[in-house]
Amino acid sequence: MKALVALILLVQLPIHKAVPATPSAPLGCDDPESEAAAEVAVSYINGHSHHGYKFALNRIENIRVLPQGLNNEIIFLELDLLETTCHILSPTPLANCTVRSFEQHAVEGDCDVKLQKLNGKLSVYASKCHSHADSGEDIIQLCPDCPLLASLNNTEVLTAVTAALNDHNSKTADAYLRLIEIGRAKIQSHPVHIVSVEFAVAATNCSAEEAKDNVEACQLLPDDQSNFGFCTAVMVTRPSQDLRVDCQLYGHQPGVTYSQPGQDTSAGLLPNVVQGFTNHNLRLSHNNPVASESSSSEFPTSVLAAKSVAKPAVAEVAQHDKVPHPVGFLPLPPPPPCPGKIRHFKI
Repeated sequence: MKALVALILLVQLPIHKAVPATPSAPLGCDDPESEAAAEVAVSYINGHSHHGYKFALNRIENIRVLPQGLNNEIIFLELDLLETTCHILSPTPLANCTVRSFEQHAVEGDCDVKLQKLNGKLSVYASKCHSHADSGEDIIQLCPDCPLLASLNNTEVLTAVTAALNDHNSKTADAYLRLIEIGRAKIQSHPVHIVSVEFAVAATNCSAEEAKDNVEACQLLPDDQSNFGFCTAVMVTRPSQDLRVDCQLYGHQPGVTYSQPGQDTSAGLLPNVVQGFTNHNLRLSHNNPVASESSSSEFPTSVLAAKSVAKPAVAEVAQHDKVPHPVGFLPLPPPPPCPGKIRHFKI
């Protein structure tokens, strides 16, 4: 009898069902946390680039967060960047650098970045980037008279750079400048023939006057005294001739160095430029030596294929509530809104 009474009382006890924990909502590409991670990533990319120009964020294409433990996450970002007018050696903060317009023949960078967020602090594990100029056909279609980027080793480009640097050195009373790399070049044929060039320079241990006697003795300043600069020049060759040159030195920047390629740079050419490229490719592959060995530096396939996955996201959200869910489980959160907003323009 006692057993029967106990059983009846047990049945009458209220039943408390376990409520499953709500899964954390995935980050969207325009969430503040995503933008903070992208800012760190872009700063890292520019800080580890050795040639060409600084890049600015145009859009966050995708983001994926992998929890690793308490206050520890691995973040994968896919970023679209755009080239600015600031050379990589320029001390100008990125926030003050102007993004080149579409009509100026924009250059886009595509980057995959792996970060760690540990106790709220973001650090970059690795990044893989490449960049390319927009197609000439797209620019001509919208701006038929806009000149396109010319090959950096084009004969006319090299002639213009040489003439511009010689002109500057012949007129200055300051340090004799040497070319370290050509950054950009355009050639316009009509109605006048114009060659426009941009190139980076460095001061030597000679004055321009001293260089006239023995230019071969003029060497770049050592790292602890280095002084880099940037020149722009416009050379008109037809129907009349004219040359306008503007060179500015940045002053010594402690810790800023220029990575010399393993070849003669008398013409400011890099190995990839000799082959006829129009822009410095933002190739970057760097693994942080202090990164944890337990986490792979490879980017997940879902992130690398983000562009193809993101398009049907709206349809997936629309069908989300129609899918039956097992009893006792909360429905999964909808896919995050990616890709994010375009900050400048789409190439």
